[in-house]
Amino acid sequence: MPDDQRSHLRADCSQCFGLCCVVPAFSASADFAIDKPARQPCPNLRTDFGCSIHDRLRPRGFAGCAVYDCFGAGQHVSQVTFGGRDWRQAPDTAAQLFTVFPIMRELRELLWYLGEALTLTAATPLHAELAAARERTEQLTELAADALVELDVRAHWQSVNALLVRASELARAGLARRATEFRGADLMGRDLRGGDLRGANLRGAYLIGADLREADLRLADLVGADTRGADLRGADLSTSLFVAQSQLDAAAQGDQATRLPPGLLRPARWPGPSV
Repeated sequence: MPDDQRSHLRADCSQCFGLCCVVPAFSASADFAIDKPARQPCPNLRTDFGCSIHDRLRPRGFAGCAVYDCFGAGQHVSQVTFGGRDWRQAPDTAAQLFTVFPIMRELRELLWYLGEALTLTAATPLHAELAAARERTEQLTELAADALVELDVRAHWQSVNALLVRASELARAGLARRATEFRGADLMGRDLRGGDLRGANLRGAYLIGADLREADLRLADLVGADTRGADLRGADLSTSLFVAQSQLDAAAQGDQATRLPPGLLRPARWPGPSV
């Protein structure tokens, strides 16, 4: 995906009304230090919509906030869909704005995956369909708030996901083996160090706390894989499919030897430059 398209799908908190700090519910856990009901502002949300502990989220017990990615939905809803009207100054917009935000996030996440699919040479036979799906999804993000509330975003997801699965299968053809079918698998805490996971289907797999040191994840499909606490030191994700920045941010460790897909950033807490 071209860098300008990637930047378009990255969060710009300075243009958002703190929606990720209000809309989701938090449950006290390893990821969140407190319970917070949905649609109630986090106590750390400042009046200017910034976070008062943004530079120390992890030590304060908010690792979940540190890895959250809205794919730019926050600024789009705040500045485009609602034209800069914030929920504090225009409280009559709050309920609808809070309803639209998760819908927009799903659409923007789809745009990320579609953009990545269009970079796959092996999926060239599907590029026309993928481009049409991306255009349609872009059009949906431009709908008015009333129309977004009525949108069956799940049906759209299912339709586009079927296309993404086909693209993944083409990219992994010749590498995917019966032993590497891990879709939705519970791999929590599993010792996968040095594992040959080339072309593995890891869609929705639970890789929480997994040891993936020196694992070969080239062309592995990682859509929705939960990498919280995973050890990615020395792992090769250089051509892994559909990796999101939040998956890297959620991993416990990585290092200079961890190979990343183009356009993704090395988390600042990993050794080495954040590029």
